[in-house]
Amino acid sequence: MRRATINRQTTETQITGRLVLEGRGRYDITTGIGFFDHMLELVTKHGGFDLSLHISGDLTVDQHHTVEDAGIALGEAVALAVGNKRGINRAGYFVMPMDETLAVAAIDLSGRPYSVVDLKSPAAKVGDLQTELVQDFFEGFAMAARANVHIKVLYGRSSHHKVEASFKAFARALRAAVSKDKQLARLLPSTKGLL
Repeated sequence: MRRATINRQTTETQITGRLVLEGRGRYDITTGIGFFDHMLELVTKHGGFDLSLHISGDLTVDQHHTVEDAGIALGEAVALAVGNKRGINRAGYFVMPMDETLAVAAIDLSGRPYSVVDLKSPAAKVGDLQTELVQDFFEGFAMAARANVHIKVLYGRSSHHKVEASFKAFARALRAAVSKDKQLARLLPSTKGLL
């Protein structure tokens, strides 16, 4: 089983936990931001991962450090858990409908970090989460996982649905990217010989 321990300690956030890629969708998540907890639970369930994640952040300042550092910590854990990347699909995508909303996510564990996120202008907050920080989460993940992460809401009305569909699409795209491919076996999925 591919797994990683999460331990990121800064003056702004203290993050501990554990990630198992071949999981059962089990989670134990506390960030201090209820709606963000729910989004990370969705990532766990839709990705088929097991994730324990406990964050104590400087929420008296604002939510930025907590959300961004969660992305960084999760990205570091994914990079550690996939190891040398031999035999993985490397890339994955998913189109997620959620009622009137449609979101798409594409991920490439290419070794080259880049992130493009377009949520189609959701409301300033969904629940207790500042929605502008969703982009910071995905950017933090992309940098730490050294991955391309593209997420786009194609259309939708509900800000709740826009954010939630984005996290679900991300989870399923990530699940495809980290999955082992029997045909690739021990091959590194790159003509460069390096990922």
